[in-house]
Amino acid sequence: MPTSRNVGTLVLLRHGQSTWNLENLFTGWHDVPLSELGVTEAKEAGRLMRDADLAPSVVHTSVLVRAIQTADIALAEMKRTWIPVRRSWRLNERHYGALQGLNKKQTSDKYGEEKVKVWRRSYD
Repeated sequence: MPTSRNVGTLVLLRHGQSTWNLENLFTGWHDVPLSELGVTEAKEAGRLMRDADLAPSVVHTSVLVRAIQTADIALAEMKRTWIPVRRSWRLNERHYGALQGLNKKQTSDKYGEEKVKVWRRSYD
């Protein structure tokens, strides 16, 4: 029986700023790309992981373009574009329903900060 085992490292990376993050809009499942800052953030994340000698063997991402772009850009910075990238809707951001596309501040002003906080942070 082996006395040692390989222990993997799980790296969690949030997508870079999206165009709707920049506009302070509820995004949810609306498929929007990275902003210029988001591209820069993804490059920096890739450099940080490379400099930390992280070498992922697989990437799991949502099917949303902002997450896919972030993964692709970070992997390019790491010179690891050849590894498998597995996409699943199960990793998508939460769906905000009728809130998607609304301005966060205007929605808080209209309905109250506490109510919007419950809508954003509840899980059922």
